[in-house]
Amino acid sequence: MTDLHLPLDRAAGRLSAQIAAGFRAGVRSGRLTAGTRLPSSRDLARDLDVSRGVVVAAYEQLTAEGFLVARRGDGTRIAPLARPDDPPSPAAAPPARQDPPFPCAAADPTYAYDLWPGHPDLSSFPRDRWLAAARTALRTLPNEALTYPDPAGVPALRAELAGYLSRVRAAHADPSRVVIMNGVAHGLSALLRLLRADGHTALAVEDPTSARQLPMIAASGVRVVHVPVDCDGVSVEALARSGARAVLVTPAHQYPTGVVLSASRRAELIAWARDVGGLVLEDDYDAEFRYDREPVGCLQGVDPDRVVLLGSVSKSLAPALRLGWAVAPPAVAERLRLHRGYTDLGAPVLDQYTLAEFIRGGVYDRHLRTMRRKYRARRDALAGALRAHIPGAVVQGVSAGIHLYVELPGGCDEDEVVGRAEQAGVSVAGARPLWSSRRAGSAPPALVLGYAKHGEARLLKAAELLGRAVTHGVRG
Repeated sequence: MTDLHLPLDRAAGRLSAQIAAGFRAGVRSGRLTAGTRLPSSRDLARDLDVSRGVVVAAYEQLTAEGFLVARRGDGTRIAPLARPDDPPSPAAAPPARQDPPFPCAAADPTYAYDLWPGHPDLSSFPRDRWLAAARTALRTLPNEALTYPDPAGVPALRAELAGYLSRVRAAHADPSRVVIMNGVAHGLSALLRLLRADGHTALAVEDPTSARQLPMIAASGVRVVHVPVDCDGVSVEALARSGARAVLVTPAHQYPTGVVLSASRRAELIAWARDVGGLVLEDDYDAEFRYDREPVGCLQGVDPDRVVLLGSVSKSLAPALRLGWAVAPPAVAERLRLHRGYTDLGAPVLDQYTLAEFIRGGVYDRHLRTMRRKYRARRDALAGALRAHIPGAVVQGVSAGIHLYVELPGGCDEDEVVGRAEQAGVSVAGARPLWSSRRAGSAPPALVLGYAKHGEARLLKAAELLGRAVTHGVRG
């Protein structure tokens, strides 16, 4: 008979559950193989010094789960389908860091200075104020509000967002146009599904653009068309030649170059949408952070029937909240509402009421003012240090956002600079992966540097280390 190795902690109680767990562990480790015959319940009870009823209960539980089979005349055996767990895969060498299709769950501790773009300062999340808003929402929430929500979002949040976006982003927003989404990515994914249903086969995107969105677009079955960006923003002339009737743009602060869509291009883009019966998807990803003047009004406010405004609190508060919105033409808003109803029944209710209270009480505005001051000081520190430590570098995108686009001096090898910076403990993103294959070869070497996570002193040190990496990254 196989030695069962079933140690029991009698002080912990629940002896039947302990016996069952011991058998499961034996099967999963491979010690107890399929077909192994087990002692009778009476014999095992005597060996373990427990009542027979304890063993019978364990055997019955394991039989119900499929670990054991019991047949008259054949006793109790390990089930034929029971098998050990697969051994763990050997650890592979970690690949070089690159912009992943999905955001990382946590910061990489390998690097002392993480200048990866797109990350806000999570240490500044206003925990106490958020908790106070949650308490207020819970205290005042009627019981009926805890049922399944309107798939478009709870009315209180849609009303607060409509007012906020009209006031701060110059949007043409009313609650009927606002649909709550789980962030911009969720909104974009839902809109791609609607576009595909309407016969769209292509979506134009800026060139360069965020590499994270491209796999999502490709997965939707919509073809990606790259449209070049220059110093005035996306080229509407090239867009018109592309044949696409929908375009994804970042007009307030182009990602990654930081270019603001000029007034003339805004007018051209709206005229293009009207001419082709098209739709403009406006990613308003960090528009609240403008440092030289008031944030540029959103494009949606110019033509609310041709533009869908996508936004979230991922950069202003924290990505973990998974709260965003789409401000859409009425017909599109209703289709998005139905999409949420058919797919997930809407966003979490308590978080929506908390954000509504956060905005209503003025806490969101105060938080944004605080973060603008912090981020501006950090931007100034990093931009100044880069100019000092990397002569010949061109720093762009300083007027807004939480990242800089830095064109490296002539003769630099972008990949080598990125590699040497990482060896020095500075995590940076090269710009080449953000360009289309057609333009990547001619694009000057550049880095995209986020500055939100570190204070000024650490940014100065990171720039010094980066300067050394650039010096060694110049081709001979």
